[in-house]
Amino acid sequence: MLMVKTRLGLSDIAGIGLFAAEDIPKGAVTWRFMGDFDRLLTAAEIDRLPEPARSDLLNHVYLNAASGRFVLCADNARFMNHADDPNTEGVHEPGAIEGYDIATRDIQAGEEMTCDYRTFDAHVDVKLGSGK
Repeated sequence: MLMVKTRLGLSDIAGIGLFAAEDIPKGAVTWRFMGDFDRLLTAAEIDRLPEPARSDLLNHVYLNAASGRFVLCADNARFMNHADDPNTEGVHEPGAIEGYDIATRDIQAGEEMTCDYRTFDAHVDVKLGSGK
């Protein structure tokens, strides 16, 4: 669940992006997994979906390698794009199903919010075009 004000907009990175709608200070929690809000899905649940719903959903979930479950952010966090030098990073506490994200530096209102898919998505090769 997003913990800061955001908006969607056209991204210079890819398609639609997530943008800060307020100034966000370094260290602020920007997103937190909320089990009553976000969804955890199994591969079997996704495989049962008809096309094109399955392919579309796979573009907006990430695979947690530890749990083997796909995480679907129920809000616009699913539109956050990858960057090699992102302005947010994930924090994962031992034993937690999922973690939370923090701003790695001050983020200005209007700036696209980004994350590094390589640090949390077991399907990163598919998302970044280097795998199937």
